Amino acid sequence: MKDIKIESSFTVYEDLNELPKDVANLMKEASKIRLKAYAPYSKFLVGAAILLDNGEVITGNNQENASYPSGLCAERTAIYYAGAQFPDAKILKMALTAGSQSQSTTTPIPPCGACRQSIAEYEFKQESSIEIYFMGTFGKVIKSNSLANLLPLGFDKSFL
Repeated sequence: MKDIKIESSFTVYEDLNELPKDVANLMKEASKIRLKAYAPYSKFLVGAAILLDNGEVITGNNQENASYPSGLCAERTAIYYAGAQFPDAKILKMALTAGSQSQSTTTPIPPCGACRQSIAEYEFKQESSIEIYFMGTFGKVIKSNSLANLLPLGFDKSFL
């Protein structure tokens, strides 16, 4: 028997003012698109903004459906659009903001498991890390240097 130790490391910024300017701008785009989310059931709005290596910024928000499994998270809305419109571009950075319409959300909200797996697919595909920044509606921002940091022992095409 052998034990394996897995560690993750994150950077915590106290607020948007501490972020590098390009990331602060990306987070502002995520915040703007979050307010346009379609979330009549959960009242939980999520916005995502992606910076591609060609300079394009792609945004997405969550889209709910009365049949819950039919909805789509903001992260996947943005990443799939980026993949469809710019299939050869690499994703450099992703900014996420999420929060409830009924209460303040100061806790940084990371991507859900399904979104982590979808982001992982693009990180594997492009063979380079994607920086991921996430926050609530205001307050602290957490940075992960890669999706692999958020999802160790990820599933990829090598297992197929």
